[in-house]
Amino acid sequence: MEFARTRLADARVIDLQRHEDSRGFFARTFCVQEFAAAGLATGFVQHSQSYNRARGTLRGMHFQRAPHREVKLVRCIAGAIFDVIIDLRPDSPSYLQWEGFELSAGNGRTLYVPEGFAHGFQTLADDTHVLYAISRPYAPEAAAGVRHDDPAFGIAWPLPVAAISEKDAAWPLVDPGRGVRI
Repeated sequence: MEFARTRLADARVIDLQRHEDSRGFFARTFCVQEFAAAGLATGFVQHSQSYNRARGTLRGMHFQRAPHREVKLVRCIAGAIFDVIIDLRPDSPSYLQWEGFELSAGNGRTLYVPEGFAHGFQTLADDTHVLYAISRPYAPEAAAGVRHDDPAFGIAWPLPVAAISEKDAAWPLVDPGRGVRI
């Protein structure tokens, strides 16, 4: 695996090292030793999958409040997504900044989302499947989010929103002077 830094502090894009032959390829998608050597979390207690029927579907921007903050590994195994993270950590040099990455079945990339980040994605293809490995069990009382279209972030989504949950469309706008309680 190759761990590449992003513009946002502590986030990483992880590319596979493929071993190819006439049958296709083999690649590790997770290795405790390699993650630990890179200074990344290694304990993932929950694994989840998201299926998205339509291109343009938007999910996010989600995070868990303390003491349930979580690290996520996000990987697209069918179709493609534009995956977005926002650094919500007030003490971070990249506070309130966002960055987006294309994750697809073809490129095999994984996004490492640190604690204190909001996460969401928009599907770029119909019938898209996304896998998550999450470092803490889901705690409904700690679930929170920010708006995907909040001018405080100015996220440039690649497509018009074709589908979004009522909950995700209703997250509050951020007051940049007050920040976000994470």
